[in-house]
Amino acid sequence: MMNNDNAIGKETKLFGYIGEQAGSSSFSANVNKLLKENGSNSMMIPMNIRKDDLYFTITNMKKSHVNGAVISSEYVADMPDMMDDMSAISKRSGMCDILYREGESLRGDIFSMPVLIEYLKDLEVRKIAIIGINHYAKAFSFLCDGFEVSYFYDSLEDLMAFTQELEIINADMNRIALDMELDFSGFDVVLDFSDFATLPMIKHLAKYNFDMKNAKELSSLKRAAEMLEASYRGYDDILEKLTQKAYEEMTRTK
Repeated sequence: MMNNDNAIGKETKLFGYIGEQAGSSSFSANVNKLLKENGSNSMMIPMNIRKDDLYFTITNMKKSHVNGAVISSEYVADMPDMMDDMSAISKRSGMCDILYREGESLRGDIFSMPVLIEYLKDLEVRKIAIIGINHYAKAFSFLCDGFEVSYFYDSLEDLMAFTQELEIINADMNRIALDMELDFSGFDVVLDFSDFATLPMIKHLAKYNFDMKNAKELSSLKRAAEMLEASYRGYDDILEKLTQKAYEEMTRTK
C-alpha cells in the first residue's frame, strides 16, 4: 500500500504524465488521489517535457522503471513515430495518448476518445457536428457507432479525402467559410477538433458544444459560445472521467 508521505519504493508501479506544462495540470494529482484511496502501490509522475526533449524522453522509457505514460494533447500526434507497436485505432488515426512499456518495447493506444464517447452517451446525444479533420476527429470517427455524424471543414477536397480514408459511406460533408453562416441548432452536440483561430461563421450553436481544450488554452469554440450565450464544455469537464480511466489502466497494467 502507498504510504502516507507518497514515497516511491522498489515495488511502486510508476506511470508518467508527459506534457509541456504537465506539472501545472491537476491530472496527476487526481490520479494519485484515486490510487491512494484504493491502496494501490502506484504513482503518476508529472513530467514537464519540452518539444526538443520529447524523443529522448520517450525512447529512453524503454530501459526505465516507468511502466507507461499518459500524453498531453500537444504531443499525441508525435507519438506514433516513437512506438514499437500500436493499437489498430492508433495506427489509423495517427495518434497515441497513452503508452505502455512492455519489456523494452513501447505500445501506444488511445484512451481519451472512448471516455468522450461514453460521456456523450451519458448526455443521450444522437446528432453530432464535427468541425475539423485532425487525429482526434479520426479517432472519434472510428469509435462513434450509434451516432449520426456530420462533418464540417473549410476544404471540401480535404474533407472528402478524410472521409474516404475513414471509409465512411455517404458521409454528410459540409464546407465552412468566413463568409458563410452556420446554424448548428439542429444538432445535439458540436465537437470542435479544428485549429481555427476564430469561428465567426457560427450563428447558432447546439445544445452541447465541446472541444478538448483545457481552461488555460485558447478556445475559439468557447469564445463563440460566450458570444452566442450557448453552453460550452471542455477538457476539464471530463477530467474526472479521464483520471478514472487512467487509474483503471494503471492498476490493470502488470
